[in-house]
Amino acid sequence: MSEFRLLNRYFIIPLFACVAFSLLSGCKHEAQTAAAAPQAMPVKVAPVTLSPVASSDTYVSTIKGRRSATMQPQVDGNLTRIFVKSGDYVKAGQVLMQIDPLKQAATVQSQQGTQAQKKAVYDYNKIEVERQRKLFEAGVVSREAYDQANQAYENSKADYEANSALTSTQQQQLAYYQIRAPFAGVVGDVPVHVGDYVSQTTVLTTVDENVELEAYIYVPTERATQIRTGLAVDILDTDGKVLAKSTINFLSPQVDNGLQSILAKAPVPQGAKLRTEQVVKARVTWNTNPSPVVPILAVTRVGGQAFVFVAAQKDGGYAAHQVPVTLGETVGNDYPVLHGLNPGDKVILSGLQFLQEGAPVQPMG
Repeated sequence: MSEFRLLNRYFIIPLFACVAFSLLSGCKHEAQTAAAAPQAMPVKVAPVTLSPVASSDTYVSTIKGRRSATMQPQVDGNLTRIFVKSGDYVKAGQVLMQIDPLKQAATVQSQQGTQAQKKAVYDYNKIEVERQRKLFEAGVVSREAYDQANQAYENSKADYEANSALTSTQQQQLAYYQIRAPFAGVVGDVPVHVGDYVSQTTVLTTVDENVELEAYIYVPTERATQIRTGLAVDILDTDGKVLAKSTINFLSPQVDNGLQSILAKAPVPQGAKLRTEQVVKARVTWNTNPSPVVPILAVTRVGGQAFVFVAAQKDGGYAAHQVPVTLGETVGNDYPVLHGLNPGDKVILSGLQFLQEGAPVQPMG
């Protein structure tokens, strides 16, 4: 009996020791688990609101002047003088270039000499016919003599007038050897040089009146039912900066077969720093509707896909939830959200670099 009690003592004491150790270990594990629970990170949030957002498309556009002239000679010859350079402002009628006029000047001089001869014959016959008329009326000469004098006068008159017209034409032709500005404007590129032989197909330069400019916009035919006069147009540079604001004031009644597009024109306001033939972007606004917007700073991108973090309710608190979104073009400091968010969603604005999916957060207004 004493041996049995002694044996129980040896088993019971270690058993109590094991139970105590287990209890202590469990308490310690629970304490460690509680200590390891992550703290909610304070983040600044803003609710998604509806704001007026324009629906628009951007197209390549060319600036053109309402008055633009391509200067080509009307006669052939060698260039002897070039009086202007690219970028010069010229007045209407100002001489731009000169083609060697020597041959034409000699032709005019010869023609003037011939005209002087015919004028002398005409003047003589004019006096002669008058003299013959008086003699005929006095009965001194016959009717035939008077008729012959009258015929010689009429022939010399017609010959002189024809030669006079030809001389005038040759003098006008001489004026073609000077290339003059058709109106006041700015000289474009000058691809020719002194001494070059030019013909009627040679482009000498251009003159553009940089006052009344228009943006030529080719709109795809898919928008044919939406395009109309009065639509707002923003003229942008390559960086998207607005250079001028305008409205469509002309639509072509025909479709360009090559481009399958419709030509629209928008006048460029005076003062805009634009030039003829400058290529820009034209943003056509179709309509304006309320749309969810988020600040630019709330957007992150991964592999080209745009995401935002929203504070979503979870287990009585809030957790970060990453949402893929489809965005429109920026409006001020905001992005319009086409898909992915709803009004009222709490978008996280701060600490984005430290967030991950499901991380506990503490929203702050």
